[in-house]
Amino acid sequence: MAKEAIPMTTPEEDTTTTRALQGLESGSSSVRLRAVLAVGTAPDPRFVGKLVERCAIEPDFYVRDMLTWALTRHSPTTTVPALVGELRSERAQARSQALHTLSKIGDRRAWPALTRELLTDGDDEVARSAWRAAVVLVPEGEESELAGVLATQLGRGGRETQLSLSRALIALGEVITPVLRAAMTSRDPRVRQHANATERLLRDPDAGFEFAIEEAKRVAVLGTGGQEG
Repeated sequence: MAKEAIPMTTPEEDTTTTRALQGLESGSSSVRLRAVLAVGTAPDPRFVGKLVERCAIEPDFYVRDMLTWALTRHSPTTTVPALVGELRSERAQARSQALHTLSKIGDRRAWPALTRELLTDGDDEVARSAWRAAVVLVPEGEESELAGVLATQLGRGGRETQLSLSRALIALGEVITPVLRAAMTSRDPRVRQHANATERLLRDPDAGFEFAIEEAKRVAVLGTGGQEG
Protein backbone atom coordinates (compact mmCIF):
# COMPACT_ATOMS: atom_id res chain seq x y z
CA MET A 1 0.00 0.00 0.00
CA ALA A 2 1.38 3.39 -0.96
CA LYS A 3 2.00 5.80 1.88
CA GLU A 4 -0.09 8.97 2.00
CA ALA A 5 1.89 11.92 0.74
CA ILE A 6 2.75 14.51 3.38
CA PRO A 7 2.07 18.03 2.13
CA MET A 8 5.22 20.10 1.97
CA THR A 9 5.45 23.85 2.10
CA THR A 10 7.41 25.74 -0.50
CA PRO A 11 10.20 28.16 0.43
CA GLU A 12 7.93 30.98 -0.75
CA GLU A 13 5.13 29.86 1.57
CA ASP A 14 7.55 29.60 4.49
CA THR A 15 8.77 33.12 3.80
CA THR A 16 5.19 34.40 3.76
CA THR A 17 4.51 32.62 7.05
CA THR A 18 7.59 34.13 8.65
CA ARG A 19 6.67 37.61 7.49
CA ALA A 20 3.12 37.27 8.82
CA LEU A 21 4.37 36.07 12.21
CA GLN A 22 6.80 38.97 12.35
CA GLY A 23 3.98 41.33 11.40
CA LEU A 24 1.93 40.16 14.39
CA GLU A 25 4.77 41.32 16.63
CA SER A 26 5.12 44.75 15.02
CA GLY A 27 4.89 47.88 17.14
CA SER A 28 2.56 49.38 14.53
CA SER A 29 -1.12 48.51 14.88
CA SER A 30 -1.67 48.99 11.14
CA VAL A 31 1.07 46.47 10.36
CA ARG A 32 -0.43 44.00 12.84
CA LEU A 33 -3.85 44.54 11.31
CA ARG A 34 -2.56 43.75 7.82
CA ALA A 35 -0.73 40.67 9.14
CA VAL A 36 -3.89 39.30 10.77
CA LEU A 37 -5.90 40.04 7.62
CA ALA A 38 -3.36 38.07 5.59
CA VAL A 39 -3.55 35.12 7.99
CA GLY A 40 -7.33 35.10 7.94
CA THR A 41 -7.42 35.32 4.16
CA ALA A 42 -5.19 32.25 3.83
CA PRO A 43 -5.93 30.10 6.92
CA ASP A 44 -3.10 27.90 8.13
CA PRO A 45 -3.31 25.80 11.33
CA ARG A 46 0.28 26.76 12.09
CA PHE A 47 -0.95 30.26 12.89
CA VAL A 48 -3.64 29.34 15.42
CA GLY A 49 -1.38 29.22 18.46
CA LYS A 50 0.15 32.59 17.63
CA LEU A 51 -3.23 34.19 16.96
CA VAL A 52 -4.60 32.97 20.30
CA GLU A 53 -1.46 34.10 22.08
CA ARG A 54 -1.76 37.55 20.49
CA CYS A 55 -5.40 37.88 21.61
CA ALA A 56 -4.25 37.90 25.24
CA ILE A 57 -1.99 40.92 24.85
CA GLU A 58 -3.19 42.88 21.81
CA PRO A 59 -3.93 46.48 22.95
CA ASP A 60 -5.80 47.68 19.84
CA PHE A 61 -9.53 46.97 19.65
CA TYR A 62 -9.63 46.74 15.85
CA VAL A 63 -6.72 44.31 15.75
CA ARG A 64 -8.40 42.17 18.45
CA ASP A 65 -11.58 42.14 16.37
CA MET A 66 -9.59 41.04 13.33
CA LEU A 67 -7.86 38.35 15.39
CA THR A 68 -11.27 36.91 16.25
CA TRP A 69 -12.25 37.00 12.58
CA ALA A 70 -9.02 35.26 11.56
CA LEU A 71 -9.59 32.52 14.14
CA THR A 72 -13.13 31.92 12.89
CA ARG A 73 -11.62 31.25 9.47
CA HIS A 74 -9.71 28.25 10.83
CA SER A 75 -11.06 24.80 11.69
CA PRO A 76 -12.85 24.61 15.08
CA THR A 77 -11.05 21.34 15.76
CA THR A 78 -7.88 23.41 16.04
CA THR A 79 -9.17 26.70 17.41
CA VAL A 80 -11.64 25.55 20.07
CA PRO A 81 -9.16 23.54 22.20
CA ALA A 82 -6.65 26.41 22.04
CA LEU A 83 -9.26 28.97 23.08
CA VAL A 84 -10.66 26.77 25.85
CA GLY A 85 -7.15 26.56 27.26
CA GLU A 86 -7.09 30.37 27.50
CA LEU A 87 -10.14 30.36 29.79
CA ARG A 88 -7.84 29.26 32.61
CA SER A 89 -5.45 32.15 32.06
CA GLU A 90 -4.75 34.58 34.90
CA ARG A 91 -4.86 37.41 32.34
CA ALA A 92 -8.37 38.85 32.11
CA GLN A 93 -8.00 39.89 28.48
CA ALA A 94 -7.02 36.35 27.53
CA ARG A 95 -10.19 34.97 29.12
CA SER A 96 -12.41 37.70 27.72
CA GLN A 97 -11.10 37.49 24.17
CA ALA A 98 -11.22 33.70 24.14
CA LEU A 99 -14.85 33.77 25.28
CA HIS A 100 -15.70 36.39 22.67
CA THR A 101 -14.10 34.32 19.92
CA LEU A 102 -15.81 31.11 21.09
CA SER A 103 -19.16 32.91 20.88
CA LYS A 104 -18.39 33.83 17.26
CA ILE A 105 -17.29 30.30 16.35
CA GLY A 106 -20.44 28.89 17.94
CA ASP A 107 -19.12 25.35 18.44
CA ARG A 108 -21.03 23.80 21.35
CA ARG A 109 -18.14 21.52 22.22
CA ALA A 110 -16.86 24.54 24.15
CA TRP A 111 -19.94 24.59 26.42
CA PRO A 112 -18.49 22.48 29.30
CA ALA A 113 -15.69 25.03 29.66
CA LEU A 114 -18.14 27.86 30.44
CA THR A 115 -18.08 27.33 34.18
CA ARG A 116 -20.00 29.14 36.86
CA GLU A 117 -16.68 30.69 37.83
CA LEU A 118 -16.44 32.37 34.42
CA LEU A 119 -20.09 33.44 34.43
CA THR A 120 -19.49 35.18 37.76
CA ASP A 121 -15.92 36.33 37.01
CA GLY A 122 -14.83 39.33 39.05
CA ASP A 123 -13.74 41.18 35.91
CA ASP A 124 -16.76 42.78 34.21
CA GLU A 125 -15.40 42.33 30.67
CA VAL A 126 -14.76 38.65 31.26
CA ALA A 127 -18.20 38.14 32.79
CA ARG A 128 -19.93 40.00 29.96
CA SER A 129 -18.08 37.92 27.37
CA ALA A 130 -19.02 34.76 29.26
CA TRP A 131 -22.70 35.74 29.32
CA ARG A 132 -22.73 36.36 25.57
CA ALA A 133 -20.91 33.11 24.85
CA ALA A 134 -23.16 31.12 27.17
CA VAL A 135 -26.42 32.08 25.48
CA VAL A 136 -24.93 31.12 22.11
CA LEU A 137 -23.49 27.79 23.24
CA VAL A 138 -26.03 26.55 25.82
CA PRO A 139 -27.42 23.13 24.83
CA GLU A 140 -31.15 22.72 24.39
CA GLY A 141 -32.80 21.97 27.71
CA GLU A 142 -30.20 23.69 29.87
CA GLU A 143 -31.46 27.25 29.42
CA SER A 144 -33.30 27.35 32.77
CA GLU A 145 -30.21 26.32 34.70
CA LEU A 146 -28.15 28.95 32.89
CA ALA A 147 -30.81 31.58 33.63
CA GLY A 148 -30.52 30.73 37.32
CA VAL A 149 -26.77 31.34 37.30
CA LEU A 150 -27.08 34.57 35.30
CA ALA A 151 -29.76 35.86 37.67
CA THR A 152 -27.22 35.80 40.51
CA GLN A 153 -25.50 38.69 38.72
CA LEU A 154 -28.52 40.99 38.61
CA GLY A 155 -27.72 44.42 40.02
CA ARG A 156 -24.04 44.07 39.21
CA GLY A 157 -21.93 46.90 37.80
CA GLY A 158 -22.83 49.96 35.78
CA ARG A 159 -25.15 50.55 32.86
CA GLU A 160 -23.15 48.63 30.22
CA THR A 161 -22.68 45.59 32.44
CA GLN A 162 -26.33 45.53 33.44
CA LEU A 163 -27.47 45.97 29.84
CA SER A 164 -25.23 43.07 28.74
CA LEU A 165 -26.75 40.83 31.40
CA SER A 166 -30.30 41.85 30.48
CA ARG A 167 -29.64 41.09 26.81
CA ALA A 168 -28.16 37.70 27.68
CA LEU A 169 -31.13 36.79 29.86
CA ILE A 170 -33.65 37.97 27.28
CA ALA A 171 -31.91 35.86 24.62
CA LEU A 172 -32.90 32.80 26.67
CA GLY A 173 -36.58 33.64 26.28
CA GLU A 174 -39.48 32.95 28.61
CA VAL A 175 -37.48 30.53 30.78
CA ILE A 176 -36.12 33.61 32.59
CA THR A 177 -39.52 34.66 33.95
CA PRO A 178 -39.38 32.61 37.21
CA VAL A 179 -35.88 33.81 38.13
CA LEU A 180 -36.79 37.42 37.36
CA ARG A 181 -39.92 37.19 39.52
CA ALA A 182 -37.82 35.80 42.37
CA ALA A 183 -35.24 38.58 41.95
CA MET A 184 -38.00 41.20 42.10
CA THR A 185 -38.47 40.29 45.78
CA SER A 186 -34.76 40.70 46.63
CA ARG A 187 -33.81 42.85 49.60
CA ASP A 188 -31.25 44.58 47.38
CA PRO A 189 -32.90 47.51 45.54
CA ARG A 190 -30.38 47.30 42.68
CA VAL A 191 -31.28 43.66 42.10
CA ARG A 192 -35.00 44.47 42.18
CA GLN A 193 -34.63 47.36 39.74
CA HIS A 194 -32.47 45.39 37.34
CA ALA A 195 -34.89 42.43 37.43
CA ASN A 196 -37.87 44.71 36.82
CA ALA A 197 -36.09 46.47 33.96
CA THR A 198 -35.15 43.15 32.35
CA GLU A 199 -38.70 41.86 32.66
CA ARG A 200 -39.96 45.07 31.06
CA LEU A 201 -37.54 44.62 28.15
CA LEU A 202 -38.60 41.00 27.75
CA ARG A 203 -42.20 42.14 27.32
CA ASP A 204 -41.37 45.26 25.28
CA PRO A 205 -37.99 45.01 23.49
CA ASP A 206 -38.49 48.46 21.97
CA ALA A 207 -38.79 50.17 25.34
CA GLY A 208 -35.05 50.83 25.67
CA PHE A 209 -32.88 50.00 28.67
CA GLU A 210 -32.76 53.52 30.12
CA PHE A 211 -36.55 53.79 30.01
CA ALA A 212 -36.91 50.34 31.56
CA ILE A 213 -34.58 51.25 34.44
CA GLU A 214 -36.38 54.54 35.11
CA GLU A 215 -39.73 52.74 34.98
CA ALA A 216 -38.41 50.16 37.45
CA LYS A 217 -37.31 52.95 39.79
CA ARG A 218 -40.69 54.65 39.52
CA VAL A 219 -42.50 51.40 40.30
CA ALA A 220 -40.23 50.86 43.31
CA VAL A 221 -40.91 54.35 44.65
CA LEU A 222 -44.67 54.07 44.12
CA GLY A 223 -44.67 50.66 45.77
CA THR A 224 -42.87 52.02 48.81
CA GLY A 225 -45.17 55.02 48.98
CA GLY A 226 -48.21 52.80 48.80
CA GLN A 227 -47.03 50.70 51.72
CA GLU A 228 -46.36 53.75 53.83
CA GLY A 229 -49.59 55.47 52.97
